[in-house]
Amino acid sequence: QVQLVESGGGWVQPGGSLTLSCTASGSKRSIYAMGWYRHAPGNQREWLCSINSAGKTRYADSVKVRFTINRDSAENTVYLQINSLEPEDTAVYYCNADDIFDITIETPGDYWGQGTQVTVSS
Repeated sequence: QVQLVESGGGWVQPGGSLTLSCTASGSKRSIYAMGWYRHAPGNQREWLCSINSAGKTRYADSVKVRFTINRDSAENTVYLQINSLEPEDTAVYYCNADDIFDITIETPGDYWGQGTQVTVSS
């Protein structure tokens, strides 16, 4: 069973930056795609971005200016750098992974982390 563990969340002032990380373990084969979602109170879960083992990245239009996804495939770890944080970025951020298919706005991966809280306020 694949397990995803996120870290790096916390409280940040508006305008600050944050890097989240997520490490996958327990997979019998290489993780093909990893990505990030977030869920803010009162909103639906929102797909943010993803990256596959070939390095192809996908971003939601709403975040592609301020968010950057990177991956260390050897460590099965994905990173999400968020710049110029806004109070509207406050949410629980979830790591998502799949060992076969790309992760897109329409197709989440099979595996989910427990989430890490990001709070942006002054």
